[in-house]
Amino acid sequence: MPHKIGFTVISWSGHEGNYSAKKLMVHAPTVSGWRSTRFCPFPQEIILQLVERCCIRKLQLLAHQYLIPSKIEFHIGDRLPESSSPQQTHNLHRLGYVSLSDNEKTGFRARELKSVHVDAVGSYLKLTFHRNHVNQYNSYNQVALVALNILGDPVDGNEIGTALSKDQLIDQYLNNSLYSSALDGTYTGYKCDSISPLDDLAFDMYQDPEVAHIIRLLDQKKQDMVREERFELAKKLKQAIADLQKVGERLGRYDVEKHSAIEREDYDTAKQKKEQLEAYRLTVYQQLELHDLLDISQDTSEAASPKHTVAPTPLTPPHFPKIDVSIDVHRINNHIRKRKYDVIVLMCYFSLPYDERPLPALRKRSSDQPVSELDEMPPLTDTATPCSPGAAGQPEPLTEKAQREASLPIDICGDSLVAGAYSKTWSYREDALLTVYKKLLEVPSGTPKAELRSMTRAAVFLCKKALTDKVSSVFLASLNLLRMILSEFIPNHQLGKSEISHCVEQTWNNLLSRTGESTLRLRTLAITFIQEMALFKEVRALQMVPVELVRPMQSSAPTRLALSRLELLEKLLEQLGTKDSGFTLDNVMRFLAGGLEHSAASVRELSVRVVQAMYHLHGKAVLNYLPPDDTSTRKNVLYKNLFDSLAKLDGNTINTQKPQKGAEKGDGEKEKEEIRSLQEQLAVLKEISVDDAGAVLYSLCIFCGERDESFTEDGLDLHYWKHCPMLQRCLQCRQVVEIASLTEHLLTECERRADFTQCPLCSEALTRDKLTEHAQSAACNRESLCGCSVFVSCSSRKHTQCCYKCDTRVQN
Repeated sequence: MPHKIGFTVISWSGHEGNYSAKKLMVHAPTVSGWRSTRFCPFPQEIILQLVERCCIRKLQLLAHQYLIPSKIEFHIGDRLPESSSPQQTHNLHRLGYVSLSDNEKTGFRARELKSVHVDAVGSYLKLTFHRNHVNQYNSYNQVALVALNILGDPVDGNEIGTALSKDQLIDQYLNNSLYSSALDGTYTGYKCDSISPLDDLAFDMYQDPEVAHIIRLLDQKKQDMVREERFELAKKLKQAIADLQKVGERLGRYDVEKHSAIEREDYDTAKQKKEQLEAYRLTVYQQLELHDLLDISQDTSEAASPKHTVAPTPLTPPHFPKIDVSIDVHRINNHIRKRKYDVIVLMCYFSLPYDERPLPALRKRSSDQPVSELDEMPPLTDTATPCSPGAAGQPEPLTEKAQREASLPIDICGDSLVAGAYSKTWSYREDALLTVYKKLLEVPSGTPKAELRSMTRAAVFLCKKALTDKVSSVFLASLNLLRMILSEFIPNHQLGKSEISHCVEQTWNNLLSRTGESTLRLRTLAITFIQEMALFKEVRALQMVPVELVRPMQSSAPTRLALSRLELLEKLLEQLGTKDSGFTLDNVMRFLAGGLEHSAASVRELSVRVVQAMYHLHGKAVLNYLPPDDTSTRKNVLYKNLFDSLAKLDGNTINTQKPQKGAEKGDGEKEKEEIRSLQEQLAVLKEISVDDAGAVLYSLCIFCGERDESFTEDGLDLHYWKHCPMLQRCLQCRQVVEIASLTEHLLTECERRADFTQCPLCSEALTRDKLTEHAQSAACNRESLCGCSVFVSCSSRKHTQCCYKCDTRVQN
């Protein structure tokens, strides 16, 4: 039976940084594989030496998502080629090549797993990588390979044929019905070309290495139990393997998230993921009674008669993680003893029926903390105590209310599947969606249209419910199902626009609400999917997404939701335009009018940017939807800057290039510029400070309210320059601005605005390198200073300020 063949990488053309070809010898969720040098010459080569001479049956290659070679060529042989030999090409036999997809269809987000079936004998394998596919992300024309798996049979050094020996034929005859699939436990008989799912590359790339090793051990013990006809123990081991598979995938995902946080230097998240991983591993090991399973299987294998024992296939070739299971079990028991009280409390808690469990105390979560799958961990089971219905391997029965509202899905999909979709356990909900996905893909083309429509509506109903799920894997499964329904199922079966319309209408509100999530990952998933959905051919023709997206927005709408809608509008305007797309000048500008009046500065700023984009498309027609450009309107800094920017778009360009080093202006020239700037500002201030009779109120400072007879034209100039507590000189560009608008100045007007960013907690403008330190300090004021929730920042924090949004005076 073909199995994994270990190998050693002995030479390669070159690599970038830490992406050595040696990493191809390890299979795990966090591996990065090999990557060529930047602007490398082609072809690139990697030569492998197999741990034993073998007949290769299958090669599996996992490609990078965007560093993709156009094709990979394979050579095999029994002698290593010598670079100095002119006959080196005769040492290795060419097998052929495989072409790889350019990956444009997936948007360079997925990795292609290529399987190549071969029948060749040798000890050395050479991979030749040809020129890369060109795309926007591969700036240095590199190629890469994330993982490589070799499956085959060892052959005798003197025999090239694959004929079975006499002992092998006898063993095959006697044990023909005893070989079974490692994952499902069914008896399929011995097949020379069959390959265990445990040896498949996908198994190791998604499984936690420790759990994968334990699964292989338990599978071998399961085979021993079958041979000894101890079927109860075999059944118990089979169930443990099935449960451990899901556990291993979950732990692998946690490990990937932990490494991703480390790369971002987000060590708080990395620590959280590490603790989450360890807690989940401990709880599940306790639940599965892993220690007892291993002890039982080890004892029975030792007590078994040698004549009934078949020598197991080695489970730890060089590229497998070598783990001493006895040490692991000892470590598990030590953890359990240390947390004995916690385990007892958890077992008592989960042994109660779900409705009778006490409500946990509310815990304060940070706004960006994701919902953990541990919050919905499968219940701990104990054979000595009665458990809730959902803890026995099946989802809990549907309530009467659920049966009424899900009558259509129940008729189409059955009670058990819908019960899984309504289960309080997240893994059942995810499995239900995956099952629906699979069933829809398998529907034959000749199915009656009425039945197809019922299937579609049942799937949409379950999808709509899952779109509100707090567990990320369930939410992602619902997006995948919705994507398949819109882009494949309905078009392929020609169900028409009515089903597309029904699907979008039913799911839109739930989908849009997820764009306001506090968890960045979920919010990004929702935004990306809506953008993708709007571009589907069938959905685009109905123009539903643009029309729904620009429905009028209230000034008090949640900030994250408003930002997401504006972000989507900006992207889709660029892709769809305003001609026959659902976007019109009228509906877009009415939507943006609400954004310009929003209470959050970040929403207003993004609205300004989209207004400018609309001005590019429609010119001065945009001004009909804005307040009149007069003195009263220009008192609002937002509209003043907006109108100035629109005027520049009409052709009044300015030189925005930064001065070169060594060409800085002298102090005297800078002072002249500052004085000239102040005089221009003073001219505006004069215009603003005219009273009803037309007299100029020189004796009053309109910013701080101070009256003084010395405030003549020159006196006010001096007051504005040096003494007014409501004005401040920008330390970056030396321009005098209102303290209330200093933040906006630093972010949008200042010469060094590229160096600044806005704190998401208090909205203050800070240099990018000080943002993290500021957010963790007491200086970060998270509370609004006035009733309209507009934060007015002041770097000195000692002035009485006036909110430019509602004119409320506040004290820092």
